[in-house]
Amino acid sequence: MTRLQGRCALVTGASRGIGAAIALRLAAEGASVAVNYAGRADAAAEIVRRIESAGGHAIALQADVSDSKAATALVADATSHLGSLDVLVNNAGITRDGLLVRMSDDDWGAVIDTNLTGAFHTTRAAAKVMMKARSGSIINIASVVGLTGNAGQANYAAAKAGLIGLTKAVARELASRNVRANALAPGFITTEMTDTLPEAVRDGARGLIAMGRFGSTEDIAAAVAFLASDDASYITGQVIAVDGGMTFA
Repeated sequence: MTRLQGRCALVTGASRGIGAAIALRLAAEGASVAVNYAGRADAAAEIVRRIESAGGHAIALQADVSDSKAATALVADATSHLGSLDVLVNNAGITRDGLLVRMSDDDWGAVIDTNLTGAFHTTRAAAKVMMKARSGSIINIASVVGLTGNAGQANYAAAKAGLIGLTKAVARELASRNVRANALAPGFITTEMTDTLPEAVRDGARGLIAMGRFGSTEDIAAAVAFLASDDASYITGQVIAVDGGMTFA
C-alpha cells in the first residue's frame, strides 16, 4: 500500500521499539520519514538504512524533545530536510517506575518532561506548519495506563493521561484548519521493555487481555499508518486502544 505517497512524517523516539516500527511502516506506505532519536545514533542510522534499502527516503535527526528549543529546532529541521511536514508522531517516552511514596521529584519530572511536555513542544511547532498548509495529522502514542492507571507508575500514567487530554484539546483547536489529532493507547506490546519482565508477570498480564496474547510493534504501526492516511480523514480527537481487548475503552 502507498497511502502516504508524497507525505512527510516526523516520528519522535524512533530508533527502536514502537517508534522504529512506526517509522518503517510509514516509509513502506510511501512517506519520507525523519527518524528522531535522543541518544542512540547507531540504532537510528540502522532504521534509516533499512528504509533506504527498501527504496524509501529517511533522515535521522537528534534531539531531546523535553528541551523546548531542541524540539522546536527538530520540527524545523525535519520540515526543511523533507520539504514539508504532514504527519507528526509523538512517540518519545521514558519510564522511571516506583511506588508513589518513594518516587523522587526527579523521577516524576523526567517522565512528565519527556512523555508529556516533549509532545507539547513538538506539537506546538508542528501545528504552525500544518495550520499554514491547512492539512496534517498528529498522532500521540499514549498508553492503556493513561486510561486505567497502574501501581508503581504514577508519573507514567499521569503523563499518558495528560497526553490524551492534550490530544483532545489540540483536535478542537486545529480542526477548522483540517489538522487532525488522535491518540493510540497501546496495551502490552512485545518490546525490549516487556521482554525483561519476569515470566510470572507476563503470564498475569496475558490473563487481563481478551485475546490472550501480547501485541506487536507492527500492530501499533499499522494503526498509526491508518490515522496518518486519508482513510482516517474524518477522525479526530479520538483515543484508540490497541490492546487486544484489555480495556474496551
